[in-house]
Amino acid sequence: MASLDDLKKRITSVKSTQKITKAMKMVAAAKLKRAQDSAEKGRPYSEKMNNIILNLSSGISDKETAPKLLSGSGKEQVHLCVVLTSDRGLCGGFNANIIKKAKSYFAKLNKEGKELKIITVGSKGNDQLKRVYGNKIIENISFKNSKNANYFDAEKVGKIIIEKFQKEEFDICTIFYNQFKNVITQIPQAQQIIPLNTKRDDQNDLEDNYEFEPDEDEILSNLLPKNISTQIFKAMLENSASEQGARMSAMDNATRNAGEMVDKLTIEYNRSRQAAITKELIEIISGAESL
Repeated sequence: MASLDDLKKRITSVKSTQKITKAMKMVAAAKLKRAQDSAEKGRPYSEKMNNIILNLSSGISDKETAPKLLSGSGKEQVHLCVVLTSDRGLCGGFNANIIKKAKSYFAKLNKEGKELKIITVGSKGNDQLKRVYGNKIIENISFKNSKNANYFDAEKVGKIIIEKFQKEEFDICTIFYNQFKNVITQIPQAQQIIPLNTKRDDQNDLEDNYEFEPDEDEILSNLLPKNISTQIFKAMLENSASEQGARMSAMDNATRNAGEMVDKLTIEYNRSRQAAITKELIEIISGAESL
Protein backbone atom coordinates (compact mmCIF):
# COMPACT_ATOMS: atom_id res chain seq x y z
CA MET A 1 0.00 0.00 0.00
CA ALA A 2 1.25 3.50 -0.92
CA SER A 3 2.31 5.76 1.91
CA LEU A 4 0.36 8.89 2.84
CA ASP A 5 3.06 11.12 1.37
CA ASP A 6 3.00 9.21 -1.94
CA LEU A 7 -0.79 9.46 -2.14
CA LYS A 8 -0.65 13.17 -1.35
CA LYS A 9 1.91 13.73 -4.14
CA ARG A 10 -0.18 11.73 -6.61
CA ILE A 11 -3.32 13.75 -5.76
CA THR A 12 -1.40 17.01 -6.25
CA SER A 13 0.03 15.76 -9.55
CA VAL A 14 -3.35 14.65 -10.94
CA LYS A 15 -4.95 17.95 -9.90
CA SER A 16 -2.20 19.84 -11.79
CA THR A 17 -2.83 17.69 -14.87
CA GLN A 18 -6.56 18.33 -14.54
CA LYS A 19 -5.96 22.09 -14.58
CA ILE A 20 -3.89 21.75 -17.78
CA THR A 21 -6.45 19.58 -19.59
CA LYS A 22 -9.27 21.92 -18.55
CA ALA A 23 -7.33 24.92 -19.90
CA MET A 24 -6.61 23.06 -23.16
CA LYS A 25 -10.29 22.21 -23.51
CA MET A 26 -11.23 25.89 -23.14
CA VAL A 27 -8.59 26.96 -25.69
CA ALA A 28 -9.82 24.29 -28.17
CA ALA A 29 -13.42 25.42 -27.65
CA ALA A 30 -12.44 29.02 -28.42
CA LYS A 31 -10.57 28.00 -31.60
CA LEU A 32 -13.30 25.58 -32.68
CA LYS A 33 -15.91 28.26 -33.37
CA ARG A 34 -13.67 30.12 -35.80
CA ALA A 35 -12.41 26.92 -37.46
CA GLN A 36 -15.95 25.57 -37.83
CA ASP A 37 -17.20 28.81 -39.40
CA SER A 38 -14.28 28.79 -41.88
CA ALA A 39 -14.92 25.15 -42.83
CA GLU A 40 -18.65 25.73 -43.37
CA LYS A 41 -18.03 28.86 -45.44
CA GLY A 42 -15.41 27.09 -47.57
CA ARG A 43 -17.64 24.17 -48.60
CA PRO A 44 -19.98 26.05 -50.99
CA TYR A 45 -17.02 27.73 -52.74
CA SER A 46 -15.12 24.48 -53.37
CA GLU A 47 -18.30 22.65 -54.47
CA LYS A 48 -19.29 25.47 -56.84
CA MET A 49 -15.84 25.56 -58.43
CA ASN A 50 -15.98 21.79 -58.87
CA ASN A 51 -19.40 22.05 -60.53
CA ILE A 52 -18.25 24.82 -62.88
CA ILE A 53 -15.33 22.67 -64.02
CA LEU A 54 -17.63 19.69 -64.50
CA ASN A 55 -19.94 21.83 -66.66
CA LEU A 56 -16.97 23.11 -68.65
CA SER A 57 -15.61 19.60 -69.17
CA SER A 58 -18.97 18.36 -70.48
CA GLY A 59 -18.70 20.89 -73.33
CA ILE A 60 -15.32 19.61 -74.56
CA SER A 61 -15.81 17.71 -77.80
CA ASP A 62 -12.29 16.31 -78.20
CA LYS A 63 -11.31 14.59 -74.95
CA GLU A 64 -7.77 13.95 -76.23
CA THR A 65 -6.99 17.68 -76.29
CA ALA A 66 -8.46 18.23 -72.80
CA PRO A 67 -6.06 19.40 -70.08
CA LYS A 68 -4.19 16.51 -68.46
CA LEU A 69 -5.29 17.61 -64.99
CA LEU A 70 -8.83 16.84 -66.12
CA SER A 71 -8.39 13.80 -68.35
CA GLY A 72 -5.37 12.27 -66.60
CA SER A 73 -2.25 10.68 -68.05
CA GLY A 74 -4.18 7.79 -69.55
CA LYS A 75 -2.63 5.38 -67.02
CA GLU A 76 -3.55 4.30 -63.50
CA GLN A 77 -0.34 2.64 -62.38
CA VAL A 78 1.31 5.21 -60.07
CA HIS A 79 -0.81 6.66 -57.25
CA LEU A 80 0.20 9.71 -55.22
CA CYS A 81 -1.52 9.88 -51.83
CA VAL A 82 -1.45 13.17 -49.91
CA VAL A 83 -2.18 12.51 -46.23
CA LEU A 84 -3.18 15.65 -44.31
CA THR A 85 -2.83 15.40 -40.52
CA SER A 86 -1.98 17.77 -37.67
CA ASP A 87 1.40 18.91 -36.36
CA ARG A 88 0.22 18.61 -32.76
CA GLY A 89 -1.10 15.73 -30.69
CA LEU A 90 -3.53 15.45 -27.76
CA CYS A 91 -6.51 15.39 -30.12
CA GLY A 92 -7.96 11.93 -29.53
CA GLY A 93 -8.36 9.73 -32.59
CA PHE A 94 -8.20 12.62 -35.10
CA ASN A 95 -4.87 11.62 -36.70
CA ALA A 96 -5.37 7.87 -36.18
CA ASN A 97 -8.64 7.90 -38.15
CA ILE A 98 -7.03 9.59 -41.17
CA ILE A 99 -4.07 7.19 -41.06
CA LYS A 100 -6.43 4.21 -40.81
CA LYS A 101 -8.35 5.41 -43.89
CA ALA A 102 -5.10 5.97 -45.80
CA LYS A 103 -3.62 2.58 -44.84
CA SER A 104 -6.78 0.83 -46.01
CA TYR A 105 -6.38 2.57 -49.39
CA PHE A 106 -2.67 1.67 -49.49
CA ALA A 107 -3.49 -2.00 -48.87
CA LYS A 108 -5.99 -1.92 -51.74
CA LEU A 109 -3.39 -0.43 -54.10
CA ASN A 110 -0.81 -2.99 -53.02
CA LYS A 111 -3.29 -5.81 -53.66
CA GLU A 112 -3.94 -4.46 -57.18
CA GLY A 113 -0.22 -4.23 -57.90
CA LYS A 114 -0.15 -0.42 -58.15
CA GLU A 115 2.84 1.75 -57.30
CA LEU A 116 2.42 3.99 -54.25
CA LYS A 117 3.96 7.38 -53.49
CA ILE A 118 3.09 9.39 -50.37
CA ILE A 119 3.26 13.07 -49.42
CA THR A 120 2.57 13.77 -45.76
CA VAL A 121 1.27 17.18 -44.69
CA GLY A 122 1.66 17.36 -40.91
CA SER A 123 4.30 15.78 -38.69
CA LYS A 124 1.92 13.38 -36.90
CA GLY A 125 1.00 11.61 -40.11
CA ASN A 126 4.64 11.35 -41.12
CA ASP A 127 5.61 9.93 -37.71
CA GLN A 128 3.02 7.16 -37.97
CA LEU A 129 3.44 6.29 -41.65
CA LYS A 130 7.24 6.27 -41.82
CA ARG A 131 7.40 3.14 -39.65
CA VAL A 132 5.78 1.01 -42.38
CA TYR A 133 5.81 3.20 -45.49
CA GLY A 134 9.03 5.15 -44.96
CA ASN A 135 10.39 4.19 -48.39
CA LYS A 136 7.15 5.37 -50.06
CA ILE A 137 7.18 8.89 -48.55
CA ILE A 138 8.64 11.25 -51.14
CA GLU A 139 8.01 14.49 -49.26
CA ASN A 140 7.00 15.68 -45.80
CA ILE A 141 5.45 19.14 -45.45
CA SER A 142 4.82 20.84 -42.13
CA PHE A 143 3.05 24.11 -41.31
CA LYS A 144 3.87 24.30 -37.60
CA ASN A 145 4.48 28.03 -37.82
CA SER A 146 1.05 28.74 -39.37
CA LYS A 147 -1.50 29.66 -36.71
CA ASN A 148 -4.51 28.91 -38.93
CA ALA A 149 -5.20 27.02 -42.15
CA ASN A 150 -4.71 29.44 -45.07
CA TYR A 151 -4.86 29.37 -48.85
CA PHE A 152 -1.15 30.15 -49.30
CA ASP A 153 -0.16 26.90 -47.55
CA ALA A 154 -2.71 24.98 -49.62
CA GLU A 155 -1.38 26.58 -52.81
CA LYS A 156 2.15 25.54 -51.84
CA VAL A 157 1.03 21.90 -51.57
CA GLY A 158 -0.96 22.23 -54.80
CA LYS A 159 2.06 23.54 -56.73
CA ILE A 160 4.19 20.62 -55.53
CA ILE A 161 1.53 18.13 -56.68
CA ILE A 162 1.07 19.80 -60.08
CA GLU A 163 4.83 19.99 -60.63
CA LYS A 164 5.20 16.28 -59.95
CA PHE A 165 2.26 15.51 -62.25
CA GLN A 166 3.78 17.56 -65.07
CA LYS A 167 7.01 15.59 -64.63
CA GLU A 168 4.90 12.41 -65.02
CA GLU A 169 5.88 11.14 -61.57
CA PHE A 170 2.33 9.82 -60.91
CA ASP A 171 -0.98 9.15 -62.66
CA ILE A 172 -3.63 9.58 -59.93
CA CYS A 173 -3.60 11.80 -56.86
CA THR A 174 -5.84 11.32 -53.82
CA ILE A 175 -5.98 13.44 -50.65
CA PHE A 176 -6.93 12.13 -47.19
CA TYR A 177 -8.43 14.28 -44.44
CA ASN A 178 -11.21 14.43 -41.84
CA GLN A 179 -14.53 16.06 -42.68
CA PHE A 180 -15.97 17.95 -39.72
CA LYS A 181 -19.49 16.92 -38.72
CA ASN A 182 -19.62 17.90 -35.04
CA VAL A 183 -17.45 17.93 -31.93
CA ILE A 184 -17.89 14.19 -31.45
CA THR A 185 -17.86 13.03 -35.09
CA GLN A 186 -15.22 13.58 -37.77
CA ILE A 187 -15.50 11.50 -40.96
CA PRO A 188 -12.28 10.35 -42.74
CA GLN A 189 -12.36 11.20 -46.45
CA ALA A 190 -10.44 10.06 -49.54
CA GLN A 191 -10.89 12.54 -52.42
CA GLN A 192 -9.36 12.12 -55.87
CA ILE A 193 -8.17 15.46 -57.24
CA ILE A 194 -6.07 14.34 -60.27
CA PRO A 195 -7.59 13.52 -62.66
CA LEU A 196 -10.77 15.28 -61.57
CA ASN A 197 -13.58 12.86 -60.80
CA THR A 198 -16.19 13.73 -63.45
CA LYS A 199 -18.92 11.52 -61.99
CA ARG A 200 -21.87 13.65 -60.89
CA ASP A 201 -23.85 13.21 -57.72
CA ASP A 202 -27.63 13.16 -58.00
CA GLN A 203 -27.81 16.62 -56.48
CA ASN A 204 -25.49 17.97 -59.18
CA ASP A 205 -27.53 16.69 -62.13
CA LEU A 206 -28.86 20.14 -62.93
CA GLU A 207 -26.29 22.04 -64.98
CA ASP A 208 -25.90 25.80 -64.81
CA ASN A 209 -25.84 27.65 -68.12
CA TYR A 210 -22.66 29.65 -68.78
CA GLU A 211 -21.40 31.69 -71.70
CA PHE A 212 -17.66 31.16 -72.08
CA GLU A 213 -15.07 33.61 -73.30
CA PRO A 214 -12.48 32.37 -74.31
CA ASP A 215 -13.14 28.69 -75.06
CA GLU A 216 -13.57 25.86 -72.52
CA ASP A 217 -10.04 24.46 -72.94
CA GLU A 218 -8.35 27.74 -72.08
CA ILE A 219 -10.59 28.41 -69.09
CA LEU A 220 -10.04 24.89 -67.79
CA SER A 221 -6.27 25.28 -68.11
CA ASN A 222 -6.48 28.25 -65.74
CA LEU A 223 -9.15 26.90 -63.40
CA LEU A 224 -7.88 23.34 -62.85
CA PRO A 225 -4.66 24.29 -60.94
CA LYS A 226 -6.69 26.72 -58.81
CA ASN A 227 -9.26 24.00 -58.16
CA ILE A 228 -6.58 21.64 -56.85
CA SER A 229 -5.37 24.28 -54.38
CA THR A 230 -9.00 25.05 -53.47
CA GLN A 231 -9.81 21.39 -52.74
CA ILE A 232 -6.66 21.09 -50.61
CA PHE A 233 -7.59 24.31 -48.79
CA LYS A 234 -11.07 22.94 -48.13
CA ALA A 235 -9.48 19.75 -46.72
CA MET A 236 -7.22 21.86 -44.47
CA LEU A 237 -10.20 23.85 -43.18
CA GLU A 238 -12.14 20.65 -42.49
CA ASN A 239 -9.07 19.23 -40.73
CA SER A 240 -8.63 22.35 -38.63
CA ALA A 241 -12.22 22.23 -37.36
CA SER A 242 -12.02 18.45 -36.84
CA GLU A 243 -8.75 18.76 -34.91
CA GLN A 244 -10.12 21.36 -32.50
CA GLY A 245 -13.35 19.40 -32.04
CA ALA A 246 -11.44 16.19 -31.36
CA ARG A 247 -9.06 17.98 -28.98
CA MET A 248 -11.93 19.60 -27.10
CA SER A 249 -13.64 16.22 -26.70
CA ALA A 250 -10.39 14.47 -25.70
CA MET A 251 -9.48 17.14 -23.12
CA ASP A 252 -13.02 17.05 -21.70
CA ASN A 253 -12.71 13.28 -21.21
CA ALA A 254 -9.23 13.70 -19.70
CA THR A 255 -10.49 16.36 -17.27
CA ARG A 256 -13.37 14.14 -16.10
CA ASN A 257 -11.07 11.12 -15.79
CA ALA A 258 -8.63 13.18 -13.72
CA GLY A 259 -11.50 14.26 -11.45
CA GLU A 260 -12.55 10.63 -10.95
CA MET A 261 -8.95 9.66 -10.18
CA VAL A 262 -8.63 12.47 -7.63
CA ASP A 263 -11.81 11.25 -5.92
CA LYS A 264 -10.51 7.66 -5.76
CA LEU A 265 -7.08 8.73 -4.51
CA THR A 266 -8.70 11.01 -1.90
CA ILE A 267 -10.81 8.11 -0.60
CA GLU A 268 -7.72 5.90 -0.50
CA TYR A 269 -5.77 8.65 1.27
CA ASN A 270 -8.50 9.16 3.89
CA ARG A 271 -8.77 5.40 4.52
CA SER A 272 -4.99 5.07 4.87
CA ARG A 273 -4.89 8.08 7.20
CA GLN A 274 -7.77 6.68 9.25
CA ALA A 275 -6.05 3.30 9.46
CA ALA A 276 -2.81 4.96 10.59
CA ILE A 277 -4.66 6.95 13.30
CA THR A 278 -6.54 3.84 14.48
CA LYS A 279 -3.28 1.91 14.64
CA GLU A 280 -1.66 4.64 16.75
CA LEU A 281 -4.68 4.74 19.12
CA ILE A 282 -4.56 0.97 19.56
CA GLU A 283 -0.84 1.13 20.35
CA ILE A 284 -1.44 3.93 22.94
CA ILE A 285 -4.35 2.05 24.57
CA SER A 286 -2.36 -1.21 24.62
CA GLY A 287 0.58 0.57 26.21
CA ALA A 288 -1.63 2.20 28.83
CA GLU A 289 -3.24 -1.09 29.73
CA SER A 290 0.13 -2.82 30.12
CA LEU A 291 1.02 -0.29 32.78
